[in-house]
Amino acid sequence: MDLGVDWSSVASVAPSLAVQITLGLCLAATTGLRTFLPLLAVNLVAMSGMLELNESYAFVGHWGATVVFGTATLVEVLGDKIIGVDHTLDAIGVLAKPAAATVLAAAVLTDLDPLLAAVLGLVGGGASASALGLVKAKVRAVASVTTAGVGNAALSLIEDVVAISTVILSLLLPGLTLLLVLIGIFVAVRFIRRARATVETA
Repeated sequence: MDLGVDWSSVASVAPSLAVQITLGLCLAATTGLRTFLPLLAVNLVAMSGMLELNESYAFVGHWGATVVFGTATLVEVLGDKIIGVDHTLDAIGVLAKPAAATVLAAAVLTDLDPLLAAVLGLVGGGASASALGLVKAKVRAVASVTTAGVGNAALSLIEDVVAISTVILSLLLPGLTLLLVLIGIFVAVRFIRRARATVETA
């Protein structure tokens, strides 16, 4: 199948492409915690001229997107602190997170054909967001059982800090960020397993 890709050209930009893929995966994974915050961050950085976007995803760097992403981020961050609303947001996120992750990952793949960038964004970005989103959901479930839901607001604040830190670090040091994300997922999974074992034996 001809995707219109000049593979010799891809090979010549391999180092920069590797950085773009790593950056895309890190930003996409962050949507597993906060769906719209990474989109807003990329929007602002792109408009400042410090980040180039794939021309097919140039809309991410427009003022209209700033309003949409900014409003959505505010609603998500505040709503996630309210019992009941947080569950609604999580339900919406089942579809919204992979979609946001796909756009983010594809948008920063400037050295690839738009179609191939979209495919890689969907496969890599969507998968990383779903993985981190699943870990978040499991941690929230354990917290709900062990704290009767009281600890969810505090946990949400921690997620805000982690999401913001991950986005900033991703833009500065994507390779290190990807490593930290993988370590974080591993630690979270271990925590979930131990917490479940404690609840079951209690």
